[in-house]
Amino acid sequence: METAWHGRLAFGASAVLFGSIALLWHDADTWQTLRWIWSLPAGALVGGGLMIAQIAGGMAAQFPRTARLASILLAAVYFLFSLACVPAIVAAPADYDRYGSFFEQFCALCGAIALYAAAATNPVRAAVFGRAARYGLGICAISFTLSQIFYRSFTAALVPKWIPPNQMFWAILTTIAFALAAIAILVNRQARLAIRLMTLMLALFGVLVWIPLLAGHPEAHLNWSEFALTSLIAGAAWTVGDLRFTDAPAR
Repeated sequence: METAWHGRLAFGASAVLFGSIALLWHDADTWQTLRWIWSLPAGALVGGGLMIAQIAGGMAAQFPRTARLASILLAAVYFLFSLACVPAIVAAPADYDRYGSFFEQFCALCGAIALYAAAATNPVRAAVFGRAARYGLGICAISFTLSQIFYRSFTAALVPKWIPPNQMFWAILTTIAFALAAIAILVNRQARLAIRLMTLMLALFGVLVWIPLLAGHPEAHLNWSEFALTSLIAGAAWTVGDLRFTDAPAR
C-alpha cells in the first residue's frame, strides 16, 4: 500500500532511541514497567535481546525494502512488552497507572501493525491490518484520556509554567483533545485528521515538556526514558495516520 514515509522514519528512529537508552542504563527508571522482564530466568539476557531486536527493527524501518521485516520484528517486541505489563495489572487491578503503561506499549504495537499494513502488497491484507491499527490507536487514545483524568494534578505539573494561561488549563484541554481524537478515530469520521493532530500534540509534549527537563536534569534517567517513550508513541500514531485509507467511510 502506498503511504507517506515520514511516520515510518520517525517511528523507526524512536525505536532505536528507546532501545539504546534502555541498554545504556539498566535501572528501573529507564525500563519502568518493563523491569518485570528482569525477574524472568536469564531476564537481563532476555531484556537485552529484546532491546537489541527493537534497535534492529527501528533501523530496518528506515528503508522501504526492509520495512515489512521491520514491522514483524517490532510487532513481536511490542507484543511481548505489552504482555510484560499484564502481571502488574493483575497484582493491582484498581491502579489505573498499570493499565496506562500497558496501553503505552500497545500503542507502539499499533504502530508496528500500521507499518506492516503500509508494506503489504495485498490490498485486502493491508486494509485489515490498517483497520486493526486504527482501532487499536483509538482505544489507546481512550486510555490516554483516562490517565490524564485520573492523574490530572500530575499532568498539570508537567506543563511548563511559562505557557499561558495556566497549567491546569492545558491539562484539561489536552484531555479533551485525547477524548475527541478517540471518538473520531473509532467512529472513523475525520480519523486521519484526528490522528495527525494527536500526533502533533504528542510531539509537542516531547518538545515542551521532556526536552526542557532533559536540558535541566540530564542525569535523571527517567527524563530520558519518558522522552523516548513519548517519541515512540508519537511515531506510532504518525505511522497509523500515514495510512491512506483511514478516512474511508465507516461500514
